[in-house]
Amino acid sequence: MNDVSRSFRGNSNAARDIAHHLHPQTNLDKHETIGPLTIVRGRGIYVVDDDGKEYIEGMAGLWSAALGFSNERLARVAYEQMKQLPYYHAFHHRSHEPAIDLAEKLKQMAPVEMSKVFFANSGSEANDTVVKMVWYMNNALGRPAKKKIISRLKGYHGITLASASLTGLPNNHRSFDVPLPGFFHTLTPHYYRNGKDGESEEQFATRCAEELEALIAKEGGADQVAAMICEPVLGAGGVIVPPKGYYEKIQAVCAKYDMLFIADEVICGFGRTGSVWGCQTLNIKPDILTCAKALSASFLPISAVMVNERVYQALKSESGKIGTWGHGFTYSGHPVAAAVALEAQKIYDEIDLYGHAKRMSPVFQKHIQSFADHPLVGEAMGVGMFGALEVVADKKTRAPFDMATVGAGNRVYNHAVARGLFIRNMGDRVAICPPLIINETELADLFGRVRQSLDATLTDLKAEGHFKG
Repeated sequence: MNDVSRSFRGNSNAARDIAHHLHPQTNLDKHETIGPLTIVRGRGIYVVDDDGKEYIEGMAGLWSAALGFSNERLARVAYEQMKQLPYYHAFHHRSHEPAIDLAEKLKQMAPVEMSKVFFANSGSEANDTVVKMVWYMNNALGRPAKKKIISRLKGYHGITLASASLTGLPNNHRSFDVPLPGFFHTLTPHYYRNGKDGESEEQFATRCAEELEALIAKEGGADQVAAMICEPVLGAGGVIVPPKGYYEKIQAVCAKYDMLFIADEVICGFGRTGSVWGCQTLNIKPDILTCAKALSASFLPISAVMVNERVYQALKSESGKIGTWGHGFTYSGHPVAAAVALEAQKIYDEIDLYGHAKRMSPVFQKHIQSFADHPLVGEAMGVGMFGALEVVADKKTRAPFDMATVGAGNRVYNHAVARGLFIRNMGDRVAICPPLIINETELADLFGRVRQSLDATLTDLKAEGHFKG
C-alpha cells in the first residue's frame, strides 16, 4: 500500500481523483487522506508522475507490461484496426479476422496440444469462464455431482465471484462472503514457510501431494472433485516457486481422480519464467490454460482460455443437446484488442523477447540471490524474470515482524518509491517483476535502488528498536 502522501488541494488531479474515482484493491478510507500517485506518461521501463518524477516500473505495472510503456507499432495497429473495424462480437456464429488469427497463433504457441481458444477481457474473467466450463462439462458427461474445484492457499486467480473463490488470499475474501460453496484450498507449496524441520524439499513436495489427496478424499473423491487450478509460480501470493517434483506429484494425484488440471498462466505466460510458458519451466501438462496480461503486452484488455479436445468435445456435445454454449462477453475477442495482442506476439518473435528474457533470467536471479545475506532478508526466491525477498525480524528463526505495528515490507516499498522505483510488497514479501525488455544496465540500477531501500528500512528499524540482529 502506498503511504506516500500527495498534494490534493483545489482542482488538482489528486483532489478530483478523491472526489470521483473508486479504486480497486485500495483502502478507500486511507485513500482520502494520502491521495493517489498519478502517472501521466511512460517510456520503456519508466513511468512519470504528474509532478514530473520518473520511476523504474519494477512491477511492469501489474506483472504485465512486457514491452514497457511505449510502442509506436502497437499504437498504429490499434489505430488502423479502429478505422477498419472498431468493434464486433463473436456471438451467434459471427467472427472477424483478428480473433481468428489470434486464436490460431495461440494454439501454435500452446505448451501442449489444444483444441480451441475462448476470449475474454481479463484474467479474472478467463478463470471465471473456466469454472463454468468445468461445471458445464461435467453436466454434459452425466456427472452432476462432480463440481468441486481445488486451488491453493496464497494462490491468486482473480476477483469475480468464482475466481475470487479460487483465490486463496484472505484480503480478497474478507467481507465479500467468498469462497462460494464447492471451492477448496490446499497447502501452499512454499518450502521456506511450510517445510518441517528435517524435511527435504522432495519430502515436502510429497507431503503437499498427500495433503491434496486427503482433501480430495474428504470432499468425495472422483465422484465430486472436478479440477485443480494452479499458477505455475504463485504471483500475488509472494512469487513462490514450488519445489522440484511438486507438479509431477500433484498432477499424478489429479489424474488418479479424473480431475482436470488447469494452468493459470495470467502472470507466468509469455516469457516471465524464462520460457514462453510457466508450464514449460515447471513441467506442467494442463487440460485448460488461461492467459492475459502480457498477451497484449497490456496495451489493451484481453484474455484467453485454451482447452484441449476432451474438454471441447464435452462443451460441443452439451451445446448441441441444449441449443447453446450460453456464455460470453460483449467484448470477447474485441477486434482492436485482438489485433494489438497479435501484433504484440509478432513483436515478441521479431525482437526475440523470449530469448532476451531467457538470457536476462540468470542475471536477474543473480541479483535476487545477492540479497540472501542482507540482515533483513530471510528468503530470496525467484525464477526467470521475477522474484521476491522476504523481510524477517530474525534470519535464524525466520520470525516475522509484527505486521500491524512494524509494517517492514511497506517501509521497503515507501523507500523504493522515494528513490524512483515501483516494487510491490505482499505483507513483508517484496516482489520485483520488471518489463521483459529491461537490459543488464537497467537491472543493475533497479536492484541498486532495491538495496538502498532495504538499507534505509534497516536503519529505521534499528533506530526504532524493532531490529536487534
